[in-house]
Amino acid sequence: MRYRLNNPLNRMNVKQQLFLLFLIIIIPLFILNAYGNYKADQILKRHVTNAYIELNKQNFRLINRDIEAVNKVTSTVFQNSLLQQLNPLSTDETILQRVKNYEKLENLLTTYSQETDEREPVYYSLYVYDPQNTYFFAPFYPGPKKSGVYFFSDDEKPDWFDEAVDKKGKGYLRLIDHLSPPSKGQGDQRTLAYIRAINNIYRNGTIGVLVVTNLDARVQESLQTVSLPEGELYFTNWSNRVLSAQSNKHEDVLELPLEVADMGMTSGVKDVITSDYIYVVNYNHVLQQKLVYKVPVQALLHQQKEIKQVIQLISIVFFAGSLIFMLYFWRSLMMPIQKLVYFVRRYEPGNIVPETPSREKKDEISVLMHSIYDMARRLNALVHYKYTMDLKQKESQLQILYQQINPHLLYNTLESIYWKSTMEGNTASAEMIKELSKLMKISLSQGRELITLGEELEHASAYIKLQQHRYDYQFRVLIDIPEELLPISIPKITLQPLIENSIIHGVKHMGEDGKIVIRAASDEDNLFIFIEDNGYKPVDYELINRLLDEENPDPTFGYGIRNIHQRIRLHFGANYGLQYSKREEDGTRVTLKLPKSVREQP
Repeated sequence: MRYRLNNPLNRMNVKQQLFLLFLIIIIPLFILNAYGNYKADQILKRHVTNAYIELNKQNFRLINRDIEAVNKVTSTVFQNSLLQQLNPLSTDETILQRVKNYEKLENLLTTYSQETDEREPVYYSLYVYDPQNTYFFAPFYPGPKKSGVYFFSDDEKPDWFDEAVDKKGKGYLRLIDHLSPPSKGQGDQRTLAYIRAINNIYRNGTIGVLVVTNLDARVQESLQTVSLPEGELYFTNWSNRVLSAQSNKHEDVLELPLEVADMGMTSGVKDVITSDYIYVVNYNHVLQQKLVYKVPVQALLHQQKEIKQVIQLISIVFFAGSLIFMLYFWRSLMMPIQKLVYFVRRYEPGNIVPETPSREKKDEISVLMHSIYDMARRLNALVHYKYTMDLKQKESQLQILYQQINPHLLYNTLESIYWKSTMEGNTASAEMIKELSKLMKISLSQGRELITLGEELEHASAYIKLQQHRYDYQFRVLIDIPEELLPISIPKITLQPLIENSIIHGVKHMGEDGKIVIRAASDEDNLFIFIEDNGYKPVDYELINRLLDEENPDPTFGYGIRNIHQRIRLHFGANYGLQYSKREEDGTRVTLKLPKSVREQP
């Protein structure tokens, strides 16, 4: 069994379908608008991020250049012979020699601290551990914006001194809150410093720690060269502690997304775009530094606000235009169609047709309205015409009934002759007259075109008996039809012409050897009647079957069987009718295919 998919549009009227069409047109517009804005945002973010990556690389390169310059200076100071000979624990030097060495070191560090250009200077200071206070004359007032040589004892040791010594001469950046213990009463000494322990190249041990202060100012200069729209710039260590920032107001530790928070043992540039910010992080594991750009996404999207407004304006104009078009379409098309539907639903054939509504337009709707109203008027004329023809048909039927009086009179007369012959002893004549009267009775069949198979067999049996009387029973007829098939409907006078053909063209000259078999079978939907004879004459079955279906057959071809074939098709359709074929033995078989339908009794 085939299952057909139900089209949901079939359940909707035209109004609902038009509304659905409007949504189909409008909804993709807004979807495309939203998708276009989304893609524009993504493209803008990516392009801006790529630009920030290049800017970050240059900025990070500039900062590293300054730090590398400081590192080179510290290496030069590291190798200075005067510094390498410094030994607070030595007792060979007099106080005057120590004072002179101190002054020379002070001048050396002051020289390195002076800048030849207009940039913010950095300050080089040397911190030396002097547990015996042999340099008691040296002042101990370190500051972030001053250079010098500072000797300190245990109670004055800075908290970062031992950390620098542990790194064994490796320089690093550190944010220092105090250059000396805060108990001395100094003010704010917060500074970004480059710290490097000075090892003795002639003997083991550490001479002191070289500290380069005011690097935050130098880094600030590099950061100020970059302008980000409402963005933030951070220079951090590997633990995301902020060493310097473009803004003074910031947290001590910068919170980064997980994708860039822990970079592992690598170096390079990585970017992450979140819903709120764009992060561009340039990191160097060797120097343990990161340069972070943090740009708000809304600041970027604000730049394309005007483009979005133009797109939205176009969408609104398109929506308004579509709405106006739909309203115009509704007024000019749907309202006339609704009036037309109202008329068609109320109209009944024969009722008075109102005047056709007038329309200024001469479009297809106007043509349709005029056509339907004219068709209704023509239908009214046809109804009146049919009524007149029905009256005439009734009159014709009465005439036919009058004309049937003569066959009935003949049938009654034959019955009277049959009884008179019987009483006079003419049995054979009486039987023939009786069979002839049966033929007349069944031929009338109360004016019906379809009779039962049982009635048709009775008519055929009467004809067979007449022919057997005529030919002195020289051929045999066998009838094998199940009783359950007898109520099935069949056109009247169907079997008799076929039996007549079997007699004339098949068994007429065969004497007692001639045999005609009439049998029937059925399946679920169809009835099959077979009329077979054992005639010996050759027959062109293909020609007969072809001539049965031709519109203009050969007039010499038998009219009776073609009449039967056409009547069956007129009653039941082109799938039914006659078919000729050869029997398995000698002779001919004609097959009648009929629908398996039972006629309702009157």
